[in-house]
Amino acid sequence: MRVWPNDLDTNAHMNNGRYLTLMDLGRFDLMTQCGLVSTVFKKKWFPVAGGVVVRFDRPLHAFEKITLNSSIIGWDEKWLYFRHDIMTGAALAARAIARGLFRMRGKSVPTTEILEAINYDGPPLTPPESVRLWMQADQLMREESAGGEA
Repeated sequence: MRVWPNDLDTNAHMNNGRYLTLMDLGRFDLMTQCGLVSTVFKKKWFPVAGGVVVRFDRPLHAFEKITLNSSIIGWDEKWLYFRHDIMTGAALAARAIARGLFRMRGKSVPTTEILEAINYDGPPLTPPESVRLWMQADQLMREESAGGEA
């Protein structure tokens, strides 16, 4: 991919929201590679992002060539966890960890059903420590929000 002028913010580097849009494409690509797209359409599942944490290591400028590497790094009973690396050559420009799931008729599709749909019969992939710590921070944010703290 390339950074285009319409990807830039007022500082003349790639807008932080654009990173998330590209990462959405990475998750769709994974869905395609896993052979899940036909199941998603047939069962009327729709993907939902449940959160993301991003680290920006270096700015990306107009016309810079970039590569997006996306992978599933684990799951639990509800969420799939993804890592997205945006690279310029061998240099990491940004890394994100995202979580997502599929919904159908007002409920979440269990990850066991997703794994069945792609014929996965390997061992469970436990999310790394960074995901567990992120989920703890997410829970604290939820509790603070419920308690009215800013």
